[in-house]
Amino acid sequence: MNQTSTPDQVDVIVVGGGNAGFCAALAAAERGRRVVLLEKSPQLFAGGNSYYTHGATRIVHDGLDDLAAILEPDERHAVSVVPTYTAEEYIDDITTLSQGRNDPERTRVLVTESHDALVWLHSLGMKYELLYGRQAHFLPDGSIHFWGGLHVGNVGTGVGMMRDYTAVAQRLGVEIRYEQRVTALLRDGDGPVTGVVIEAPDGSTTQLTAESVVLAAGGFHASPDLRAEHYGEEWRDVVVRGTPSSTGDLLVAATAIGAVTEGDFESPHSTMIDADYPENSSNRELTNTLARLSYPVGIMVNSDGHRFVDEGAHFRNYTYSKMGRHVLAQPGGRAWQLFDNSVRPDLRVDQYDMPGASVITADSIEQLAEKAGIDPVGLAATVAEFNASVDQSHPYDPTVLDGRRADVEPPKSNWAVGLSHPPYWCYPVTCGITFTYGGLASDADARVLDESGAPIAGLFVAGELMGGLYYGGYPGGTGLAAGQVFGRRAGARA
Repeated sequence: MNQTSTPDQVDVIVVGGGNAGFCAALAAAERGRRVVLLEKSPQLFAGGNSYYTHGATRIVHDGLDDLAAILEPDERHAVSVVPTYTAEEYIDDITTLSQGRNDPERTRVLVTESHDALVWLHSLGMKYELLYGRQAHFLPDGSIHFWGGLHVGNVGTGVGMMRDYTAVAQRLGVEIRYEQRVTALLRDGDGPVTGVVIEAPDGSTTQLTAESVVLAAGGFHASPDLRAEHYGEEWRDVVVRGTPSSTGDLLVAATAIGAVTEGDFESPHSTMIDADYPENSSNRELTNTLARLSYPVGIMVNSDGHRFVDEGAHFRNYTYSKMGRHVLAQPGGRAWQLFDNSVRPDLRVDQYDMPGASVITADSIEQLAEKAGIDPVGLAATVAEFNASVDQSHPYDPTVLDGRRADVEPPKSNWAVGLSHPPYWCYPVTCGITFTYGGLASDADARVLDESGAPIAGLFVAGELMGGLYYGGYPGGTGLAAGQVFGRRAGARA
């Protein structure tokens, strides 16, 4: 519920009610600042992209004992194996996936403050758990092995995260105003930013002034025009996985008063989503379950029956954010994930057993092709060649990079299992855009920069609107961590 309206002048305005925005608001409120959080969506549809996530947050840690203090009790902890995840590994993961183009100073800040940010949030009342249904394999001996560096998430996924953020913010005195579309920033020449212009649902406009403004309203993934401008016309009609509210309003507003942009404006975060589910765009009930992310243990083909990518290049966490654009490049912007019955138990239950999931099954590859609309001759040839090339000397082990490869073109570097155990399972997928990498230029204190590289007084940025952290891909769970770290920094300095 919205609280009592505030005066026209407040201390801190936060624009955007997702993970980063709430972190900024909480950090400012802790300092005794009068904070107003402006959310573009109605309350029923609030939460930004954060609502649609699994709540998974990548942090540095030293194993389960190091995490126990922030985790909800769970009897499975006794049989869980959680490998450490070091700062060096984290920095290397971001740098490798960005091909060295990421800003090193902000990368260091993100990594080194990731654990403390989650401890801080937990102290305020946020709830966390190990990601059993997403980042762990249950072994026959009864043990549970985690993998991929991403081990912790919010209780209740993104839905629970946003519910808890709202409760904590209200307890700390943050005023939340919904249906507040910020259309412009107030700045007199080269002076500080002094507030915002707000458009109400009826079209009327008002001004709200403050000492500081924190921009945390997401990027432009939900704008067909901006997608087409930056990525090409083929991106105009892609499925939007998350919030429909991130249309780039604040990117435009900030550049209009002298802010500059930086980062990757050539490729967004995009992964695979159920192609045939009738309501696969911005679905608030199914959220992340519409994604199809167990592709590393199977193969993917296009309508000609041809493979087009190395499905096993790395753990899913490191490749999923670029798979959508590979699918978009295929005929019709579609692909099919194929699995045989031997690996079917390793597919994510929340996604592949989702009620209403689009799936085709058959007892032969030819039947599967016919039912799915894939060229039968092409698929049969692809599967035969793939099966014959699997390196049988390496045992299949989905908990590690097992080196079990298939020497075909493109190769499959890990988890290569021949499709030879019927029934066969086929899932049609298409490209789903999640968020955009390019955004506003900023320093390590989350201050927005102008053309000279100097901070614009009174203006901060956090979350997906911050550019320069990722290029072409990112390690899963880093987005929420970055929003927490730089949202906290912005709120502590605003």
